Amino acid sequence: MEKKRVAVVGAGVSGLTACKHLLERGCRPAVFEADKLLGGVWARAPDCTSLQSERPMYQFSDFPWPESVTEVFPDRRQVADYLDAYARHFGVLDCVRFGRRVVGMEYVGVGEEEVVEWEEWAGCGEAFGSGEGEWRLTVADAEDNMETHVADFVVLCIGRFSGVPNIPTFPQGKGPEAFDGQVIHTMDYAKMGTKKANEMVKGKRVTVIGYLKSALDVAAECADVNGTEYPCTMVVRTKHWIIPSYYAWGFPISNLYLNRFSEFLIHKPGEGFLLCLLATILTPLRWLFSKFAESYYSIPMKKHDMVPEHSFFEALATCLIAITPKDHYKRLDEGSIVLKKSKTFSFCKEGVVVEGESSPIKSDIVIFGTGFKGDQKITNMFTSEYFQSIAVGPISSTVPLYRECIHPKIPQLAVLGYSESLANLYTAEIRGKWLAHLIDGGFRLPSVKAMQGDILEWEKFMKRYSRVYFRRSCIGLLHIWYNDQLCQDMGCNPRRKNSILAELFEVYGPRDYVNLHPK
Repeated sequence: MEKKRVAVVGAGVSGLTACKHLLERGCRPAVFEADKLLGGVWARAPDCTSLQSERPMYQFSDFPWPESVTEVFPDRRQVADYLDAYARHFGVLDCVRFGRRVVGMEYVGVGEEEVVEWEEWAGCGEAFGSGEGEWRLTVADAEDNMETHVADFVVLCIGRFSGVPNIPTFPQGKGPEAFDGQVIHTMDYAKMGTKKANEMVKGKRVTVIGYLKSALDVAAECADVNGTEYPCTMVVRTKHWIIPSYYAWGFPISNLYLNRFSEFLIHKPGEGFLLCLLATILTPLRWLFSKFAESYYSIPMKKHDMVPEHSFFEALATCLIAITPKDHYKRLDEGSIVLKKSKTFSFCKEGVVVEGESSPIKSDIVIFGTGFKGDQKITNMFTSEYFQSIAVGPISSTVPLYRECIHPKIPQLAVLGYSESLANLYTAEIRGKWLAHLIDGGFRLPSVKAMQGDILEWEKFMKRYSRVYFRRSCIGLLHIWYNDQLCQDMGCNPRRKNSILAELFEVYGPRDYVNLHPK
């Protein structure tokens, strides 16, 4: 593999671990990073942003956090420093080409008609195919000078939560153009840096659209800057489970959702008759677990009429849970953050118009905390209309990735970091190890038909439990089942505990995969 040319696009969490595991296999990839910093979203997040996973669950199996970091939820600077230390320790930093943005990719050497007809991925089920096809990457530097780089394999690690903001659409005359103030996205806010962002919002009436992580962080910073004199208004279209910690009534809810026993309560992709029967029998217990958590987390929410309509279990199944910024409910009580619940909103000259209010929310700045278009980021990478049309699938299906990594019809390419988990970092690490083993010839992929069948099984699971949010491709509640499949592909024992009781009831995390060595 030493002579093969591998390109990694993106130096966030997935890109760093993919590069690390390729280096261990004797391959030196070229890592193209558009930013001047590594770390993906952690490089530019607002200072008040912190981890959404507890520190022990968000670490590399072979690179623990430094002893100086003791916080349960480290802040964005600590996470960025941790990722930088990881990159330096394993020699990844030397592979990164900063300020290099991949603006397009073209697959050449094999005609599209032949690619369409292949029954085996890349023609033979192996990473580099027959050796005839290759990718040509168009790469722009900071001055938009273009270069062409050739790769035998491409690993897309461009993430979902950056790059292409999701901006709501409005009827004519009711969008941002009708507003006299300033309209930005949380992405723009984060790029400013804390000092400039604070200067921008100081003494201004700020309205934030959204009620998930980025919106909550921005609202917290605005409230800290302006207090109750100029309260920050949040327009909440959907109520979410925003929780202070992963403890309910003093009990760690990870013991209810992150062990093997908890996965017996869920219908799984490819399960047999006995597992299906067991999941059906244990369904009432799953309901009971959810109600237990809801009974605790809903206490401060009830005061502000913010209890979600969906269950806590469904929120976990969709990876749509957020840890509250420090003192969030205190800010609501004191009035430095004001909530306005409205399914729809529009703009007028003075500000934002919401349901149930006779007058608009008078605003100087409106900030969209409405997420990103991760699908479009992937599609935009390809120059081929055929690949653009199939890359993320129709909106009625999940993004078609086998093992959440490989598109059955796009050869010599992997996508890491699109699918979500409840602890993305260590999931990314196992995927990186799996992919490096594939690229090094450790195993062959199944036929295109078999991979498509497996993808469909996972799609049924996601539609069953994630419902309208199935496109998020969240594997959080089945992360052990998912990791088992990667382990089996690599010839590793998926059972990582020392006893049957531990296997059933202990939480699975990064440290369980410390000695995972593919055969």
